[in-house]
Amino acid sequence: MRSALGVIVVIGAFAVVPAAAQKDQTWKGAISDSKCNGKHPPGEHDGKGMTDAECTKVCMNKGAKYVFVSEGKVYQLSNQRSRTIISHAGQQVELIGTIEGDTITAKTIKTPATK
Repeated sequence: MRSALGVIVVIGAFAVVPAAAQKDQTWKGAISDSKCNGKHPPGEHDGKGMTDAECTKVCMNKGAKYVFVSEGKVYQLSNQRSRTIISHAGQQVELIGTIEGDTITAKTIKTPATK
């Protein structure tokens, strides 16, 4: 009985470690909205030409969510109310955070240095 309890404790400890040990990752991509997913077609909003940032803002006002688009893949962002995410909407960024499934929790967002 003691050895069975010991095995259960060890298995439980290993099950908790991956969640607690999530390491920060870095991605390059764009903060966009869930309606456009980074595509922002010209003339989408009543034929008006807009920048990606302007289009993202309009879509957000219409109920879209912030997303992160990197290498053609769209990731959900868990911290929707982050002022940093809001201030980088529609921009190319370098994002540092953790990922679970297709959802990223952003910790640091910065504009990449230009070459």
